Amino acid sequence: MYNNYSPNMLKTYKACPKKFYYQYIEKISMPKSSLPFEKGKKIHALANYSLQKIKIDRLETALTKEEAMIWQKLLNNPYYNKDCLKSEFPLMIKLEKYWVGGRIDAVVFEGDNYYILDYKTGSAPKNAQYDFQTMVYLMCMDKYLKNYSELSFVYIDLKNDKNAVIKFNREKESEYETKIVEACQTIEKDSLYKCNPQNCNFCEYSKICTKN
Repeated sequence: MYNNYSPNMLKTYKACPKKFYYQYIEKISMPKSSLPFEKGKKIHALANYSLQKIKIDRLETALTKEEAMIWQKLLNNPYYNKDCLKSEFPLMIKLEKYWVGGRIDAVVFEGDNYYILDYKTGSAPKNAQYDFQTMVYLMCMDKYLKNYSELSFVYIDLKNDKNAVIKFNREKESEYETKIVEACQTIEKDSLYKCNPQNCNFCEYSKICTKN
């Protein structure tokens, strides 16, 4: 079984263990429309090049009108305009016997205050403070930076043009670690991977799912 987990793996299992089984255990790839993801891929690529001071003039001309509006929202965002430490880089942390982590969109800073940025062309999580992506990335960056005044996770919601900011503090550290480790342990112990029928209408595996 896995000893390495990404936030998306943990979120997939929480939403539906059966989907986790198909996607990560059986590694079944189901055909689905790529259109909803193309917009996000373009914005993420442009942001990465821009933060690395790579010229993107020609790439910008290839954007659709909608994509250009979204890109302008990001360019105008105050968090995106802070100094960049790193962009599009992998980071992991070991919690007990589990390695958890993923690829962070960007980390920016202002003085000794650091901000993990995540660009959302869809919607930000409803309970952002306890989203696995929030918890995992804050834990990873806390260990990576070691010395800082403040550390925050910022969901840049480009769809609604607003930000969701979650500050990291030592009181949350133990709680976050417990939630992440317990999630990994639950996956490790599972042998049934039961379907959560509430999510079947939105699942690409619904046509092959045994529903048990």
